[in-house]
Amino acid sequence: MSAETVAEALEREHREIDEGIEEFVAGLAAGEPDPRPLARAVAALRRHIYLEEEFLFPPLREAGLVMPVFVMVREHGRIWEILDALDAGLRDGTVRASAAGLLQELQDQLQAHNLKEEHVLYPRSEQALTAEAKAGLRELIDTGRTPEGWVCEGARQRA
Repeated sequence: MSAETVAEALEREHREIDEGIEEFVAGLAAGEPDPRPLARAVAALRRHIYLEEEFLFPPLREAGLVMPVFVMVREHGRIWEILDALDAGLRDGTVRASAAGLLQELQDQLQAHNLKEEHVLYPRSEQALTAEAKAGLRELIDTGRTPEGWVCEGARQRA
């Protein structure tokens, strides 16, 4: 396991997800879109949301960050809807035609969302999580998968 903190690992995931989206957008603009970077980014973002909601947010709520977590969960719900639309386009091959607006909305959502997480929630994670919880979350960041059929809390609330 690296010396990277949970906060640093989650921020790294933000950058990696952004890079995958940007790679697809660049290919789309050049007329040569490769859906693979986008598919990887969508899957990584779903997994990232799962890790946050199931393993990071509960101790942050207990540490008194109820409202910031509430806001993040609501934003996850909107992000999840965009991911569903992108996944549908990836499955049926129409992602090229419909992607530009969705991708811009996703990038806008992520830019604002990630800043809040990185400046408000992640710094508190080092104090809110026990050493055991940090080690478990680090392992999940490195090797974990989103359980089949798992849906984020914000999307369940919208349904």
